[in-house]
Amino acid sequence: MSDTKFPKMHIELDDIIAKALKKIGGKDENDLCRFLPGNSGGYIHHFTLRKMRNNQPSILTDMIQKYIVQNETPGRLNPKQRAPRGSRKKKDILSFSRGDVERLVQIARQVGDSDMLSKLSPKRSLTRLKKELIKSIKLGVVEQDLWKAYTDSIYNYHSPFAIANIPSN
Repeated sequence: MSDTKFPKMHIELDDIIAKALKKIGGKDENDLCRFLPGNSGGYIHHFTLRKMRNNQPSILTDMIQKYIVQNETPGRLNPKQRAPRGSRKKKDILSFSRGDVERLVQIARQVGDSDMLSKLSPKRSLTRLKKELIKSIKLGVVEQDLWKAYTDSIYNYHSPFAIANIPSN
């Protein structure tokens, strides 16, 4: 564009923006955004409006004319549809109530599936496991599941590097 036409375009754009703001009862240019449709649905972002004002004033002028000034009743557009919160969650994961988990634990005990029991049982702290193990020893009861949980907890508590650096006798 020539230098003489460019300032004229901005003056024309300013006039159209003033008319549009008066028509919609807006206070600043950002209020126009909700009446101008965007490419991907909803209304245009205020940054896009600013870019168009500086880089593409003729296109912005045409949009304001079409959707606000020449339109008898310019309508506010709804915002663009966004993904709902938590939409990144995996779809294949089942959710169980506490009662469901307790029933599964009971069924696993009846069948004797220790692997399933360890997966479904709540994780116990190392100190709690120690107390339960000492209590079972005092009672003279051998619980393989408790011993396995204790050894797994010890293994997970210490990093592989710490275990590798323990001197052997």
